[in-house]
Amino acid sequence: MRDANVFAFRKAMPRMSWSPRNLYNLWRRSCAAEAEAIDFTRSPKTLFQQRWISKALVRAYHGDFINEKIFKRWYLPDTLPDVRPRQHALASNGDLDAFAGRTEQLERAKKRAYDEQKKGLAPVGSLMLAEVERRIDVFIFRCCFAHSVYEARRLVIHGSILLNGKKHTDANTRLAPGDMISVDPAAIRFLQEPGSSKAESEYEQPSDLEPKTESSGPSQPNLSAKAASTKSSLTPFNLPPYASPFIFIPAYAEVSFPTCSAIYVRHPTARPGYSEIPTPYDADGEVIRLAWEWYSKMRPRTRSKSQMAREPENRRVGGH
Repeated sequence: MRDANVFAFRKAMPRMSWSPRNLYNLWRRSCAAEAEAIDFTRSPKTLFQQRWISKALVRAYHGDFINEKIFKRWYLPDTLPDVRPRQHALASNGDLDAFAGRTEQLERAKKRAYDEQKKGLAPVGSLMLAEVERRIDVFIFRCCFAHSVYEARRLVIHGSILLNGKKHTDANTRLAPGDMISVDPAAIRFLQEPGSSKAESEYEQPSDLEPKTESSGPSQPNLSAKAASTKSSLTPFNLPPYASPFIFIPAYAEVSFPTCSAIYVRHPTARPGYSEIPTPYDADGEVIRLAWEWYSKMRPRTRSKSQMAREPENRRVGGH
């Protein structure tokens, strides 16, 4: 974590964390007075100030641990992708379409037009952050194996992560579709036994309120031993307080909690009215749009050979 006061109430900037302080800051940016500060419909702020505020809020959540120059050089796309399927020029004659076998395409085109009319266009603005979601530390946090993205980085750096079966210690790696990560269960905090457990003492010490009879004497230790062995064979699961709002899995991840592993299935995309990139702001709202306007003007245009040599690892399908 770069800043010890990263969850400061004064700034109220949401981060990638399950912290209760972060949940409070998220509530303030969503419902409290801070939410009105980012409503630029009627704002005395200049366009430059609006873009700057939006850029700061987006960067605070999406990769605040990434250096700004590195973020602009390696994690921003040149243009926003077009997620709309290609429009095919189809004949208006239904008999000809049926003869050519284009009925399925026509149905898909009608469904797409209906979805766009009902839900709106796909929020492609949030896809400017797709490269950040490919990072191995962010992916571990999205799979709910770590309490925060800062802890996920620590897991990678300390060698608790396997990438395709091999130990991986570079937290800047961008995953390719099909990559599988495995986390050491001993490094996942909510799968560890708490320091003191009252349940174990209850199993070890029988209650004095139970009736003592000569016939039940030999069977009582067997029952307590069986209960203790059953409890010790179960994996502990202790979620931190107020973690439920953050427990979700994005659509591009296939997670297996019994094996503590996950597969990066594909790159995140967007559909009409829905974006697969989790963000605390509206995926097609003013904050995301103004942040993209800021970076589209301020991003570096060229990359020298020395800069290309310092590019973070960018895995591709079929590559290493």
